[in-house]
Formats: sequence, structure tokens, C-alpha cells
Amino acid sequence: MSSSQSEWDEKHSLAAKEAAETPAGILSELWPLLPAGAALDLACGRGRNALFLAERGRHVTAVDWSAAALDILERHAQAMKISVRRIQRIEEAKHSTRAGIDLLHADLETIELPADRYALILCVRYLQRSLFPQICRAMRPGGVLLFETYTRAQLDFSGGPRDPAHLLHNGELRKAFPELEVVFYRELRAEQGIASLAARKPHGERPRQYGD
Repeated sequence: MSSSQSEWDEKHSLAAKEAAETPAGILSELWPLLPAGAALDLACGRGRNALFLAERGRHVTAVDWSAAALDILERHAQAMKISVRRIQRIEEAKHSTRAGIDLLHADLETIELPADRYALILCVRYLQRSLFPQICRAMRPGGVLLFETYTRAQLDFSGGPRDPAHLLHNGELRKAFPELEVVFYRELRAEQGIASLAARKPHGERPRQYGD
């Protein structure tokens, strides 16, 4: 998603003065069904989802290119007595069963995700189509992807991205990860245009796809 790092730093710094954010609806709704294991939060922002997971016993690698956002996340984690540390490369992230957050300041346009590493991957309010194949490779068999971001319906509402390149087409997200088995999908057009997906990486053979 093309936007200057300084613009995102300023946005996050201003938002830090507001009330704490709740986790994404798709995460809180599906939490009881999610597999245990290491989690990856792509474009984590100020960390509402990473904090939710770590507070419930997960270890999370939280990645964002806004240093200001990661500073805010770190302060919140420390205030909540959650173990948090900075890493320089994604390969340095811990993959233990102990709760905590590893913070990685990185450009998602150039990152290379390790293969077969994560039981849970989140990507919320961020669209970078070139990441889709990497996301699939980075998931463990049986792992779950939670993906939620704006659709082109958002152009009918205020706020959110305005560049059509950063907005999903109708039905696009449902077909974006053919290697995965869709377990939950919805598109909303009520005060905002949002598509939400939960999909699982199968054990073994490729799952039957819708329309096959």
C-alpha cells in the first residue's frame, strides 16, 4: 500500500491519544475456533490484535513499517505486563508456546516470510496482493488465516482508502487464496465496505474450491 512512512507515523501518533482500540471483529468472533501456536500480525498498526492474542496466551510476531505504531504497541504491552522485544529480522522471532510479542519494523513490500511457520496469520485493514502467495506458504498445515479489509464499496462512505488499487473487488477476497479452505466469509456494506475471510490450510491434498 503506497503511502509515506511519515504520514502513517503521524496518523498513529495522533490516534494514540484516543481511547484504546478493540480487536477486529473477525478475531474476537472466531477466537474460540482458532488453532494454538505462533501467530503473525501483518501491518499490525498500534497492536490491537497482537495485544488481544498475547493477553490470551499466544506468542505473536507483529510487523509494521510505522515506527510510531510499534512504539505505541510496545508501551501498551509493557503497561499490560506482556513480554515484548524488538527484532531486526523476521527469522529472529521466537516460536515458543509462551505468551509475548516480537516487534519487527519492516517494509511489507520487500519482506520474505518464512515457510510453514505460523498457526495463525492476521492481515487487517491492509491490502498488498503480492503478499498472498507468501501468506499461504508461511502457514502451517491446519493453520488459519484471518483477513479483513476494505472493498470498493467503501468509496460510497467517508474514511478509509480512496485509491481503488487498495480496495477489494466484489467477491475478490473469497477467491484470493485458492490453496486454502474457506471456513468463513462475508462482505458488509453498512457505514463501510468491508470483506472478511477465515481460511484454513489443509493437511495434505488441495481442498475442493467453490465452483469446481
